[in-house]
Amino acid sequence: MNGNEQLIKRFYTAFQALDYATMQDCYSKEAVFSDAVFGLLQAPELRAMWEMLCKNAKDFSLRFSDICLLDEEYATCRWIASYTFSATGRRVVNDVKAYMRIENGRITEHTDKFDLWKWSRQALGLSGLLLGWNGFIQNKVHRNARKRLDAFMLANK
Repeated sequence: MNGNEQLIKRFYTAFQALDYATMQDCYSKEAVFSDAVFGLLQAPELRAMWEMLCKNAKDFSLRFSDICLLDEEYATCRWIASYTFSATGRRVVNDVKAYMRIENGRITEHTDKFDLWKWSRQALGLSGLLLGWNGFIQNKVHRNARKRLDAFMLANK
């Protein structure tokens, strides 16, 4: 098994166990992350994000598959997380495609792509169904996520 494939398996196996410390260890010191909810995060923020998500996870399960090594640095992976969204108590099943750049045995760039409207329909209910496609609602989701992350980082200094 390729070292990059081992790293991805290590990362998602840790995620399954909500082991944020191992997840954090898979990243380089200068890593960046982005997704539709949190936007672009620098290394300290991305580490805090995983810690926050793991510590607050309710009824969580995760499956990962389809690890594809595109070349010496780039890989993709599919992961599906099922959990209760804490803000609304609604069940969410989020189907995500991860894109990663790996250098020297660490993830340097990580982007998660998923359908934000589909996520918002599950997480927010009727308002997500009716307005989740709308930029206003998507920006509100992003702002709320960043506020939660900022508060978590401040509380855990």
